Amino acid sequence: MKTILYNLIGISAFLLTSCGGGGDDTSGETPTPTPVTSPKATTLVFPNNNSECTEGTVISTSESTVEFRWNTSENTDTYEVNLKNLATGGVQRKTVTTTNESFTIERGTPFEWFVISKGNGTSETASSSIWKFYNQGSGVTNYAPFPADVLSPLRGSTIANATTVSLRWTGSDVDNDITEYEVFFGTSKTTLTSIGQTTETSIEATISSGVIYYWKVITIDSKNNTSSSETFEFKVG
Repeated sequence: MKTILYNLIGISAFLLTSCGGGGDDTSGETPTPTPVTSPKATTLVFPNNNSECTEGTVISTSESTVEFRWNTSENTDTYEVNLKNLATGGVQRKTVTTTNESFTIERGTPFEWFVISKGNGTSETASSSIWKFYNQGSGVTNYAPFPADVLSPLRGSTIANATTVSLRWTGSDVDNDITEYEVFFGTSKTTLTSIGQTTETSIEATISSGVIYYWKVITIDSKNNTSSSETFEFKVG
């Protein structure tokens, strides 16, 4: 009887061992997902920055079709092309898988454009630099300057409490004939006052603590062509 009992115990132990009883079974675990690498920013190719675009297919006296080109970027599945009409503020966007795309745009008009790189499986994106250009117009021999870009204070920023601030910007022009800038400044976005004209790209303004200020820059060239920047704002802490 004892012999039979010992045999049954031995068989049971063998079956448990054979079936993996008490072992570390990881077959049911969810595998750790492989991290998705974030896309890299692309570099723009054409239309060139701060230039006159003379390529494209003329559709009419007012419009032409221009092909935009950029380089392939790493870890990128799609590209979002952003094109802004600097005269009207209108924006066009297209998402493509190639490194080129055509837009029908107004002639004799300033534009800015950039490309956002996107990858599948991640919400991370990467943006190229922003380039500006003029689309060639019929009979145009001199172009207005591009709208100035802010350097500081940045839009929406809060600066340290002080009595004065240096407003700084950058300007550019296809014809390279900017002569001066006029700066408008104030506490109301709709009633800005000129605080002076300058050939420099900065000007001092008087400020007070706890106030939100607005400002913009008018760029003037040798032919008295002008362009207005966007209106920027900042708060004094």
